[in-house]
Amino acid sequence: MHNIAGWILAVVLALVFTLAGGTKLIGVPGMVAEFAQIGIGQWFRYVTGLVELSGAIGLLIPRFRFWAALQIAAVMVGATGVNLWVLHVPALARLTVILLVMALVLAWLRRPLRRPRKG
Repeated sequence: MHNIAGWILAVVLALVFTLAGGTKLIGVPGMVAEFAQIGIGQWFRYVTGLVELSGAIGLLIPRFRFWAALQIAAVMVGATGVNLWVLHVPALARLTVILLVMALVLAWLRRPLRRPRKG
């Protein structure tokens, strides 16, 4: 059952972060404006888009799913902080927290299990 739940979470998150990363990379005006408001520079929009898109791809590859989910979770920690303390948009912070929790659940479902040592 957890395998099915893992695949559903992986596909949903991959779709969300393909869209999110893609909008940043192609320069959708809303994203350009948002990153201008953040004040670090547009290079950060490209880096964020690449990290989101690579995480989305990794979520669909079982071998990389655990690490990709942690990568997405890390991005959502940063996004939540930015939404709360820089952009002052608590509603968007709630969304990023939900995505963070989803990514952490997926990472937990795909966590590497220790094998008992022989000998």
